[in-house]
Amino acid sequence: MSEPIITRAASEAAPDAGAPLVDPFGRAISYLRVSVTDRCDFRCVYCMSENMTFLPKRDLLTLEELDRLCSVFVRHGVRKLRITGGEPLVRRDIMTLFRNLGRHLETGALEELTVTTNGSQLARHAAELAACGVRRINVSMDTLDADKFRAITRWGDLGRVMEGLDAAQAAGLSVKINAVALKGVNEDEIEPMLEWAHGRGMDLTLIEVMPLGEIETHRVDQFLPLSQVRARLMDRYTLADLPDRTGGPARYVRVAETGGRLGFITPMTHNFCESCNRVRLTCTGTLYMCLGQEDAADLRTPLRQSEGDARVAQAIADAITRKPKGHDFVIDRRVNRPAVGRHMSVTGG
Repeated sequence: MSEPIITRAASEAAPDAGAPLVDPFGRAISYLRVSVTDRCDFRCVYCMSENMTFLPKRDLLTLEELDRLCSVFVRHGVRKLRITGGEPLVRRDIMTLFRNLGRHLETGALEELTVTTNGSQLARHAAELAACGVRRINVSMDTLDADKFRAITRWGDLGRVMEGLDAAQAAGLSVKINAVALKGVNEDEIEPMLEWAHGRGMDLTLIEVMPLGEIETHRVDQFLPLSQVRARLMDRYTLADLPDRTGGPARYVRVAETGGRLGFITPMTHNFCESCNRVRLTCTGTLYMCLGQEDAADLRTPLRQSEGDARVAQAIADAITRKPKGHDFVIDRRVNRPAVGRHMSVTGG
């Protein structure tokens, strides 16, 4: 087995190909989430302001540069790539990136290539995603009520998303629904959504709202602890803890009455940092070692200033040595500002 990468001066030779990325707490980094755009065709109330200012296109990495960066990570032990946004499927020619990254699945260097989407473009792209080697996807969807869906997303069309889900399942993709639990908004829909998702053979994962970016509403008013939700569900359903891990932060249970799987992502009430194997790459080439911290590394500069990948690999290795043990998310009514200033669409969902 290759030795973990050790931080060295940038002027020295880069680590050997295949050396794993290991953080200061002994966690091997095997999962990269890649935001390919900060743009989205929705404006979800917990994620974005209605009038967003997006990055100029010249600041974004090209699809070729994203492929190159992802490939460096794969060579150094990343086994799972998740493509995110904003909404990743609105980026022009995005399927080119999926087709190119699929070569790592064919060689066995990559175990999984997947995507998180709002579903608006799935009807158009589901079949090609499957052809590129994508086997499962996450679809962000917080309600089954069309009017409420429009209110939450501001611009979204529930019917279009439903068509996308049909196309995804017809293409053989395994679908997991991600729903943000919002107090006073969709907390009364959790049971119906669970039974609907499981009835279609889809997993459902519930997510606590996270304090990322300035929005018009106060997240303390949106926050619904999933510990309360789980206690309520246990009055109606039999929940059996599962050891399942899909590479992300969700903890899963089996719902005996439906036979389906239910996940909980609890960054606020019970963080999932102890086993974190993830880092996030933005569409501008910035690497965040933790979703809940501001420390970041610039990969775009070494990428564009060198023809080879040695400087890029060293910049990644140096960044991993700064990965923190965990985040510091807090939602506090006394402090009317987000824990982290950037929006989720910047870092990637």
